[in-house]
Amino acid sequence: MEYSLSEIRREYAQRSLSEHEVKENPVNQFKQWLDEAIKAQVPDSSAMVLSTANKENRVSSRVVLLKEIQGEGFVFYTNYNSKKAFDLKQNAQASILFYWPELERQIRIEGKAEKIPAYLSDKYFDSRPENSKIGAWASEQSREIPDRKYLEQQKLNIEEKFRHKKIFRPEFWGGYLVKPHRFEFWQGRESRLHDRIEYLPLNKSWKIKRLAP
Repeated sequence: MEYSLSEIRREYAQRSLSEHEVKENPVNQFKQWLDEAIKAQVPDSSAMVLSTANKENRVSSRVVLLKEIQGEGFVFYTNYNSKKAFDLKQNAQASILFYWPELERQIRIEGKAEKIPAYLSDKYFDSRPENSKIGAWASEQSREIPDRKYLEQQKLNIEEKFRHKKIFRPEFWGGYLVKPHRFEFWQGRESRLHDRIEYLPLNKSWKIKRLAP
């Protein structure tokens, strides 16, 4: 290794974030930032790190895609037999993180996850490309498999099963809604004096605070 990790750094200086200028509702503030990330063509703008914890408080993280904003919540889809689903069954508390380095921004959201109604999962599944539908059926997500050939054979089996038929949603696959109880918007600034704006519930509204970086 010809470099030192301790020396890898850069300055942040593009933008600022003020508690006096953000929107009163954090979901609206999120939508504004997401829209700006998409318009700036940030790769995988809808990708988010989802962190869960099981009953032993062992934390696990992975990247998933945000697929919808429903009211005050954030929707993603997965296999209900996966590691993340197993965690959420034991502990519904979850955290999601968006990071857009091109804009020097990140958003941390903490909340409680719950399954969305089956009809909404059906609606989204029907909108997916055929290959994605087949993939949902073929993958025993998070389960040990013998090799890549096994997975590819599973795909062929599913293709044969649904040949000339509609591919319906498997019962083991569907959506979760993360209902937030905390937001934090982070804007990189020079000298590591970053802007951090926190939203916490207050009655039927939100309390906005600035945090030290």
